[in-house]
Amino acid sequence: MIPKMILQPMKLKSGLLLFILLLVSKSLLAQQTWSLDDCITYAINNNLRIKDLEFNKNSNKETHRQAIRDLLPGISGSSDYGLRFGRSENPNTGTFVNSDFFYNNYSLNSSLDLFQGFQKLNTIKVSKFLYKAAIKDIEQQKYLLAFRVMTAFYNIQFSEGLLAISIEQQAISKTNYELVKKQIELGLKAGADLYEAESLWLSDQLTVVQNKNSLQANRLTLLQEMNLEEPNGINIQPSLVKLNTKETTSLEQDSVFYKAKNFIPLIKAQELRTKAAKKNVAISKGNLSPSLSLNAGYGTGYYETNTNDDTGEVIPFRTQIKDNASRFVGVSLRIPISNKWSARSRIKQQKIAHLQAKNNLSMQKQELYKTIQQLILDNNSLITELAQSNSQVQLQQLAFSIAQKKYEKGLITTLELFTAKNLFVDAQNKNLQVETRLKVNKSTLDFYMGLPVFNINDTY
Repeated sequence: MIPKMILQPMKLKSGLLLFILLLVSKSLLAQQTWSLDDCITYAINNNLRIKDLEFNKNSNKETHRQAIRDLLPGISGSSDYGLRFGRSENPNTGTFVNSDFFYNNYSLNSSLDLFQGFQKLNTIKVSKFLYKAAIKDIEQQKYLLAFRVMTAFYNIQFSEGLLAISIEQQAISKTNYELVKKQIELGLKAGADLYEAESLWLSDQLTVVQNKNSLQANRLTLLQEMNLEEPNGINIQPSLVKLNTKETTSLEQDSVFYKAKNFIPLIKAQELRTKAAKKNVAISKGNLSPSLSLNAGYGTGYYETNTNDDTGEVIPFRTQIKDNASRFVGVSLRIPISNKWSARSRIKQQKIAHLQAKNNLSMQKQELYKTIQQLILDNNSLITELAQSNSQVQLQQLAFSIAQKKYEKGLITTLELFTAKNLFVDAQNKNLQVETRLKVNKSTLDFYMGLPVFNINDTY
């Protein structure tokens, strides 16, 4: 046995080691660079809504299993024990006796439904459709979450791009401020020019702060979508893919829609629920059909009034259980005649529910088609905008470079430089915005075309 005086320091060291490991893992979590797939995978594994849908799926799975088990015969057993006092009926002979006695009965019964208008078979199909629909609901929620994470991810890249542009402009403004300051010391410029240069520098400093705040807000949005509690924020992979503005724009709406409707989980789930609604109509019609069942049973008992005619003694328990045994086998037929029209009313209600499910499916397909129409239109427009924006950035960069050189030589005023600089920055910001929108739009279209945009495991 290890002495306590040795054991306690060992426990202390183990606890300290565990604490250090936790700190290290937290630090590594904060320092690692997250790819888009990393963010999506973490978000899916930690999303509470998806976990709730998993519970719903498991519940539907158990309902389906029970629907299958309902085809088995039902078996029940019973036993009773009693004492009767005074004048009462003898349970064994049916005669009345005026004495106190004890009795004990045992029975075992079984029933098997042979025909119920195929209600149980249709119930199995309904539960199977709903179970598969619950699986599709999980897939749909995963894709919705993946799109939200992707949007938040690209928004961070967009904010980082804006921040980089503003930091670069801030550095230029600082350099111009120091240049003007030296020129004033040399008597080449008036003091008022220094205030204008300083104002531009301070304005760029404010833009940097605003872009930093925007970046932090976008990082917080991503953390919330991922359900990741990280006080130090999150570092994501920089954008390494340069979009090609010369890629084809001839996407056919019908072709994309045909591919999308065959795998989009939302559509597939509604198709399954429509099938379930149709089977519910058949179940309701089954209530109008006769039902046939097979019944069997076994019963026996012990009665204190059951005595030997010769000796007058009560027949032993084991003998009575054997001699009093009875068995039965039978078939029961139930024919519905009138139930206040409730069965036919139920059929009408289920038919309406089926029509409603079909209408919901049509509405979802219609919304999907509209979404694809808009995505293709936006895709074509954004590709054209990006090509024009790239050219605009190049031209404004050249104009700003010329203005900067003129400013350094004192050929233009600070206001003219400020105008050229703002046009260049505005072109850069718009270019970055169009590029980010095109990334999201293109990824969305690729998804609807069935391409592996997200690394999501849909195996259950």
